[in-house]
Amino acid sequence: MNILAQKIISAPLGRTTLISAGQAGYIIKSSSGQLLAIDLYLSDCVERLEGHVGFKRLLPKLLSPFDIEFDCIIATHPHFDHFDYDSVPELMSNGHTRLFASVNCEELVSNLKMQNDRITYVRQGDTCECGDFTLRFVSCDHGEGAPDAVGVIAEVDGRIIYEAGDTCLRLDRADEYTAFGQPDVMIAPINGAFGNLNEEDCARLAAAVRPRLTVPCHYGMFASHGGNPGLFMDKMKIFCPGLSYTIMAQGEAITI
Repeated sequence: MNILAQKIISAPLGRTTLISAGQAGYIIKSSSGQLLAIDLYLSDCVERLEGHVGFKRLLPKLLSPFDIEFDCIIATHPHFDHFDYDSVPELMSNGHTRLFASVNCEELVSNLKMQNDRITYVRQGDTCECGDFTLRFVSCDHGEGAPDAVGVIAEVDGRIIYEAGDTCLRLDRADEYTAFGQPDVMIAPINGAFGNLNEEDCARLAAAVRPRLTVPCHYGMFASHGGNPGLFMDKMKIFCPGLSYTIMAQGEAITI
């Protein structure tokens, strides 16, 4: 069993744990031990399918899809670093895991011949229950390439984790992201490429949403994506001094 699987299994019960899996992938372990994964990228499929060296995987693989049985996984949109074309079928092969995928992932699911009753297609505004987790799917703006992409607000153990998904800056939607309470954690991209928030945009969104903790993501995996966590730290000091943030290493676990 590899490093990340051991860390997930050993995360103590009675607490809510957030684990970074790299890129935009995060795992939430509830206080009772149930597991939610968002946008896991575990393979090398992006470079293989896109055929571009800029999408070569630069971070190590810390988890095999067969190491952990998740209760639910989310794919916020069909780009292959969010819907991992090689790993999603393997993650679903255990007969237990549920998949919540944006509606424009349906073609990928069909191509993979994965149709089954554990797959739910979601749109902005949908609410789903999965064990300890209440999942509220909210709007994001990832442009014409993924018009039905979603962000997600996961409620678990009385905590609210807002994962922005891939999106540009839409301060006009900040009230939507706080409609169910002030987030304990906000996870948002900083790469600034392909229509995503950059370092300053993420800080400005944090200033509008006012989460207890901001976690930047979507950097370090691909040379073509960009994203500078040091610059993000500088922008946080300018746009929202006093708000807490943390830079999570791949495989790091924190209690929230």
